[in-house]
Amino acid sequence: MQMSQNPTNLPYFLGPEKEKKDQYKHVLTDTIEAITASVSDQGAYQGASVEALQQALAQFSLLPSHGIGWEALLEQVKETILPYFLRTWSPNYMAHLHSPALLESIASELIIATFNQSMDSWDQSPVATEVEVAVVNELCRLYGYKEGSDGVFTSGGSQSNLSAITMARDWYCSTKLGHDVKKEGLPPSYHKLRLYTSEVSHFSMEKSAHLLGLGYNAVRKVPVDDLCRMDVEKLNAMIESDKQDGLLPFCVVATIGTTDYGSIDPVGALREVCDREGMFLHADAAYGSGLQLSPTYRSRLGNLSLCDSITVDFHKMFLLPISCGALLVKNKEHFSVFTLHADYLNREEDEEEGYTNLVGKSLQTTRRGDALKVWMAFQCRGKDGYSKIIDTCTENATYLAKTLLEHPSFTLAIEPELSSVVFRHVGSCELNKRIRKELLHHHQVVIGQTVYKNQTYLKFTLLNPTLTKEHLSELLTLIDTLATELQ
Repeated sequence: MQMSQNPTNLPYFLGPEKEKKDQYKHVLTDTIEAITASVSDQGAYQGASVEALQQALAQFSLLPSHGIGWEALLEQVKETILPYFLRTWSPNYMAHLHSPALLESIASELIIATFNQSMDSWDQSPVATEVEVAVVNELCRLYGYKEGSDGVFTSGGSQSNLSAITMARDWYCSTKLGHDVKKEGLPPSYHKLRLYTSEVSHFSMEKSAHLLGLGYNAVRKVPVDDLCRMDVEKLNAMIESDKQDGLLPFCVVATIGTTDYGSIDPVGALREVCDREGMFLHADAAYGSGLQLSPTYRSRLGNLSLCDSITVDFHKMFLLPISCGALLVKNKEHFSVFTLHADYLNREEDEEEGYTNLVGKSLQTTRRGDALKVWMAFQCRGKDGYSKIIDTCTENATYLAKTLLEHPSFTLAIEPELSSVVFRHVGSCELNKRIRKELLHHHQVVIGQTVYKNQTYLKFTLLNPTLTKEHLSELLTLIDTLATELQ
C-alpha cells in the first residue's frame, strides 16, 4: 500500500472503517520493518558522540510550519534516531538496572498505547481496572501479604518509595503524635522526624524527604557491613542517640537489592527494631523483588511480608518495558492518605455500587494501564519461565564473580546476592574510567561505573538471560587487553 505524504490523508485514529484499519496496520508494519532493519549486529551502541547526536538533531525544525507526512517522517527516524538507540537486548549491554523487554510485553505496550485507557476511574478503564485489581491481588499473595492488603501500580521505584514514606509519615504523626497531616499539614515537630536507611540506599529517600517537607537532614544513612547490608547494631545505636536528642524516629527503609551491589538488608532483624521502637518498615525491593519468582534463590530476600509496604519494579528483573512498578501495603487503610473525592471522577455513589476507582490509591490522576504488561508476561511465561530467567541471571553473576576472584588483573568489590557484579581492573581509577568509555564508543559494549571505597569500579548488571558465561569471559579478556593498550 502506498500512503500519500500529505499528512491530511493520514487518519487521526484507529476506527471501525476498513481504511482506518488498513492505515493503522500500514503505519505499524512500516515501523516494525524499520526497527528490525536497524538491528544488524549484537552491538549495544553504535558509538556516536554527544556532539554528533546533537548535530544530527539540530538539522530539524521540531515544529515545522507544514507537516511532512508519515513516509518522510519515517525516513528521518530511520536515519537519525533508530541507529543510535541502545540495544538493551544486546549481550553487550549491562550498564544499569535497565532491562531488555520481553516480546509479549512489547505487544502489551501496543495494546496499552492504542486504547489509551486512564486508570483514575472505572469508566475510563473498565477492563484495565479489573486487570490491575487482579494483578495486585496476586502480587500480595506472591509476597506473603494476607487479607486486608492492597497495592497500586506506579511509574517505578521512586514513586513507590515516595508513596510509602508519605504513608509512614502520616501514620506516625496520627498514631504517635495525634496529628492529622492530611488536614492540618506538618506538625510543629516535623523537623524532628527521622527516617533510617543504609548509606548505599537509593537516592529517592532524600528526594522523598525533600518533597514531604522534611528535608535531606531527616534521612539518617546507616553504615553497612562488608557485604553492603545495613548494620543493625549501628542502626540501633543511631536510633537511641537520636531519641536522647529529642528526635522522632518514624521509619526504616530496608533496601532489598541496592542499585550498585544488589545487597539485601535483613528484614527480620529490622522488623524487630521497628516493633520495639514503634516505627514503620518499608522494603525498597525495586531491584530484588524479582528473586521472589525463583524457588532456588528467593530465600535470599528474607520474609518481605514482615514489612509494612513493599516497592516492586517490573522494568528490572521482570524484564518489562519502562515504566512499570507497584507499591504493595500490608494494611490497605494506609492508602487513605491519597483519597480525595471529586464529583466528576470518583463519585461515592458509584463506589457504593461496586465500581472501583483507583485514583484514591495513587499520587497520579491520569495513569497508564501498566498492569496489563505484568498480566500478559505472567500468563505467557508462567512460574517456570520466570524462574529460569531469574536463575540464569543470578548464576551468571555468581560465575562472573568467581572468574574475577581467580583473575590476577581484577579486584571484586563484594560477592553478589543478585545479578550485579562490581569490580575493577588493578590499574588506576583513571584507567578504569577510560576503559568504560573506550568500550562505549569503540567496541559497542556498554557497562556501568561506580565508586566503592573511594575508588572507581566497573559494573556488570546482568539482566539478560541470553547472556552466556563464555561471552562474559570474552568481555573480561577484552577489558584486560584494553587496559594494557591504554596504559
